Amino acid sequence: MTMSLIEKPAPDFNMETALGNGRDFGKVALSDYRGRWLVFFFYPLDFTFVCPTEITALNDAHEQFAALDTQVLGASIDSKYSHAAWINTPREHGGLGPLHFPLASDITKQVSRNYGVLIEEEGVALRELFIIDPEGIVKYQVVHHNNVGRSVEETLRVLQALQSGGLCAANWNPGDPLL
Repeated sequence: MTMSLIEKPAPDFNMETALGNGRDFGKVALSDYRGRWLVFFFYPLDFTFVCPTEITALNDAHEQFAALDTQVLGASIDSKYSHAAWINTPREHGGLGPLHFPLASDITKQVSRNYGVLIEEEGVALRELFIIDPEGIVKYQVVHHNNVGRSVEETLRVLQALQSGGLCAANWNPGDPLL
């Protein structure tokens, strides 16, 4: 199942997406993010309970990611149509509302397999997040049990630590000295 991709080239991908406006569709490839940092996260399924809390939290931090020259991309095994329906469902009804980033459809499950996140017997992805640097190298990878959401604050902290270019102690925060 999950495997370490740290310091390896991120597996290439080409997927269809539902754009964050909930109306339009597009396509996305790893090469689209060359020259920028990418937070690429997998989640199990649309219209579930933990997933919208993570996706909306990442969306709410859009300006912080943009200030760090970082784009965000989410993916699950659902279709682009399911993604669009979920984006068009208001937050107060378990939906996402408009997003600042696309949701990619890994309906063939090949990208989930390539990233080592597919739970084959269930046919869904683990709750896993990758930070990929501007050269396409995986710098960070975290996996959670599918019942537990990830911390956007920790993702931002690690991203800033990686971008600092130095050695960062445990609990390092921006502005702290490097080792």
